[in-house]
Amino acid sequence: MFNPCALCVISREIQESELQKFYSRLVKLLQGKELGHETIDSLQRLHLILSATKYTRTLPPELQKKVQSLLSSPKEHFQVLSSAVLRETLPLSGQEGNYNQENISQLNSHAAVLLADLSSLCAQLLRSLESRQSEVPAHSLTHTLPILNTILTLSPECLTDDHVTLLNKKLVDWLRYASITQGGGASSGGFFTGPRSRQPVPTAELDGAVSGDFFTVLCVGQGFTEDQWMNVYSFSMLRHWLLTYHSVLSGNGTADTDDRSEVDGSVVSIVSATSSSGRLLPPKERLREKSFQYCLRLIEQSDRKAHRKTDTDLQKACLVEAVCILDCVCEEDASLVFRAFPCIKALFGRLSSDLSFARVLLPIAQFYLNHGEMAAVDCESVWKLVFGRFPAELFNDHFLAHELLRFLRLNLKSLQHRVPQYTRSFPNLLKFLAWDSPAVVDDFVDLLPSLVTAGTAVELLHTLLDLPCLSATLVLQVRSTCLPISEPGGRGLQSPDAYRNPSFRGLFLFLLRGDAGDTIDRLSTLHELLAETADWPRVVQCAQTVPLLLHIFFNTVITVKRLKRSLQNRQLRVTLLYVFTLISSLAPCLALALCFCRVFSSHLLRFCKLHPSLVVDQSHELLEFAGATANVYSKEGIYTHVVWVLGEYLSVSCDSRCSVRLITSCFEALEAVLFEITSSVPPPGADCPAPRVVTTLMSALAKLASRSHDLIPRVSLFLSKLRTLTRGGSVAWCSDEEDLVAIVTRGEELWSLLKAPGVAQSVLTPPPHVTTPQWHRDTNVAMPLRLRALTKSQSGY
Repeated sequence: MFNPCALCVISREIQESELQKFYSRLVKLLQGKELGHETIDSLQRLHLILSATKYTRTLPPELQKKVQSLLSSPKEHFQVLSSAVLRETLPLSGQEGNYNQENISQLNSHAAVLLADLSSLCAQLLRSLESRQSEVPAHSLTHTLPILNTILTLSPECLTDDHVTLLNKKLVDWLRYASITQGGGASSGGFFTGPRSRQPVPTAELDGAVSGDFFTVLCVGQGFTEDQWMNVYSFSMLRHWLLTYHSVLSGNGTADTDDRSEVDGSVVSIVSATSSSGRLLPPKERLREKSFQYCLRLIEQSDRKAHRKTDTDLQKACLVEAVCILDCVCEEDASLVFRAFPCIKALFGRLSSDLSFARVLLPIAQFYLNHGEMAAVDCESVWKLVFGRFPAELFNDHFLAHELLRFLRLNLKSLQHRVPQYTRSFPNLLKFLAWDSPAVVDDFVDLLPSLVTAGTAVELLHTLLDLPCLSATLVLQVRSTCLPISEPGGRGLQSPDAYRNPSFRGLFLFLLRGDAGDTIDRLSTLHELLAETADWPRVVQCAQTVPLLLHIFFNTVITVKRLKRSLQNRQLRVTLLYVFTLISSLAPCLALALCFCRVFSSHLLRFCKLHPSLVVDQSHELLEFAGATANVYSKEGIYTHVVWVLGEYLSVSCDSRCSVRLITSCFEALEAVLFEITSSVPPPGADCPAPRVVTTLMSALAKLASRSHDLIPRVSLFLSKLRTLTRGGSVAWCSDEEDLVAIVTRGEELWSLLKAPGVAQSVLTPPPHVTTPQWHRDTNVAMPLRLRALTKSQSGY
């Protein structure tokens, strides 16, 4: 197999003579009756040559014609390849518009827009719609709508006001007035059945009953007429058309203002121009009305019992489309909301107990969200289903996860302001993430900030930290219902027994809760029970996403304006309290502690800088963490930040509650740790303490001593002993000579500063006006005058 980059280089360097030989060989291949794998390979190589070259190439006329003829090939891969080749070439002179009506009818949606100017192509296609049935080639109309739909996607501005009006009328005719008798395949039966003896047979419903109303996509028969096929195609593009043509009209003018009395000469158009109230409607409103009737008919048909499973799936798909179209037309005309809601409400009542209709229930929820407030209906039952049963029972349905999370992202602002159940349902929604983290993590990166509120912040932090436990619990829940849980090697597992044990059932039920409520203090027990699930693939994948989510969580808590006031006191204090009580018990089975330490380290400084009083409020937890020598070796990153925060913000200038006694107790805790790590060898299996930890501890002690001068002799004594101790060469607690020199140098600097306590305090604990100078604004100093004089003298040159 060749490297694609190497192939591109070869294609760029191909000689003209070789290229002409290749062209000739390809023409011969395309002239053959059977187009096989060699032809496909040659077309792929041609596309690569044309796309890799830096010069624009035109194909030889004969080859160009052969490639264009492939556009109408019955095999789609030849259509796609020929379209791709033609995109890389310049059309030959005179070829752009050399396609008559019959040619266009044979084109496919991949390439129709390549062969002519879009405006002229639209005009030709729409002229074919206006022609009489006898003048149009057989089956040409069935090719027209797909091409128009592609043009609508790529370049909707190509449709003029007249185009939009015409297509509105045609869609009305096809949707509402298609034939209700079966096509040529139907027969009345009998031995002497012939063309003349065939009687028209009506189409049937999916349950076998005769269709009593107009034709829809849910009508069946042995054959279909062309207008019935156009009915199907029209319905397939209807929602796209409704969502798009308003932007076309707004850009090109209003097409319907003077069109209220314009009707076609046909009886069908006269009927379609009349609404249920008997007054004439413009084409746009006429289409809206007929689309409304069509969707109500589909909803009625979906209540019939289909004989085949494929027909049941078709009913569900049509229901999804019908509800979405009703939503579109109600957005355009609010008066239709009151006509649609009884039907939508009845449909929800019929389907809500059957979760196999979840695909349909989501569009219904969208309808309630968009129009429920106007119709003054109670939406509580809808949100209980969407945020309750869906995640709780269908968390392992990948399609539903995608659709539901897409629904949440598209309606994020509306849900935040109008649906209080949304933010309270995060324990349920996170089950999608716990079950299949790689597939949905991008969705939760967008959704997580909206779930962080003053009431949910702390519990959400708990839930994020316990996400791998939730993942393991979901696996246990699924496996316990279908097969015994054991490893491939035959080793039994203890976690399934714990999952079934009534004594621990409450812990697992807490993880599986559906709404936000409270936290529990038995997580260490839960971590022990799930320790053996640490290497399960689903749990590992889930644990890998937690640091990213924690980063987003902390960033939201700190930066979102609506949270600063509500979280600056109790919420942030409880968050820090939880972090420091949990960090020592983050289960090894989660493989999460180190990653979490890195994330929290990066945000701890921002927390304390934003709220320095937190250091005094949480001094007990901070000192307990900083006073544990084991944290120096196991959690070096966050330990360094905690020590720095204590030395920086444990000061009267940051909080008037900071007493000498508190400073002394902090000094003694850090002094004990520093003395222990510099007077003994590291524990077995641990590395030497990082030089950064040692220097941070020394600096913190010096800062604390500069605020309580009684402590200066103790620090000075330690620093002098450190200098004396290291004169003898290497020490057991530092294996690198350069690191040792850096530590000693830092100690001598601090020792020299502490000889002058007044200077030490101003250097180690500078006042705010020094750390954040605003001399250019201060009118009591000479700096503004000098700046102005300097600016004027420079501008004088």
